[in-house]
Amino acid sequence: MNNELSLPVPVIIVEDEPLIQKRLTDILINIGYSISDLYFAQNLAQANMQLERYSASFALVDLGLPDGSGIDFIETLKNYDPTITILVISAWSTEDSILNALSAGATGYVLKERDNLEVSLSIRSVLRGGAPIDPFIAQKILKQLQFNEKKSVNKSLSDSKLTNNNDVLSKRELGILELVAQGLSNKEIADQLTLSRYTVESHIKHIYRKLAVCNRAKAIDTARNLGILD
Repeated sequence: MNNELSLPVPVIIVEDEPLIQKRLTDILINIGYSISDLYFAQNLAQANMQLERYSASFALVDLGLPDGSGIDFIETLKNYDPTITILVISAWSTEDSILNALSAGATGYVLKERDNLEVSLSIRSVLRGGAPIDPFIAQKILKQLQFNEKKSVNKSLSDSKLTNNNDVLSKRELGILELVAQGLSNKEIADQLTLSRYTVESHIKHIYRKLAVCNRAKAIDTARNLGILD
């Protein structure tokens, strides 16, 4: 028995492939579980029956099942016990399946293609209170979050543009930015508009702040993307 881990029992293993069931059994026994602690289900109906009959403190859940998705059982488990630990071990790697499983209450997610050591490390991690996410999946989630953030920023800028370009820059600021785009220096802009150089610099700082940029090139590029500059 591995004394470094707390081994919650009983364990429900929801997996329809016998070879994967055997593989997970070997991994769990190697960690310290007894075969009598493990209850198997090959589909959602059996999983619900095992939960009703034996309860569960820990679950390994596949998503692709003959009679539905393991996500439904994850939701059932979380309704049964909000604190239950659930590790998804699945071949599914689409953004929808990953995010839906995690949103339903899965504690971690590892792909079946990983070797026994990697799966064992994920199980050990989740039993220690961690939330292991397969590196491939973590990368996909990160890319999705970055994509969503970029879309949100672009939408905010676009909304500002559609509402009123003058809400982004004042008429004076727009005029100065047009001269900046022509390559004029602050002094040349000040001379042309009969303003002090300090006033021009102040307007340019305001332009940077409103467009969320830090230099002239980015200000011009952002303004063109918004349709403020031709």
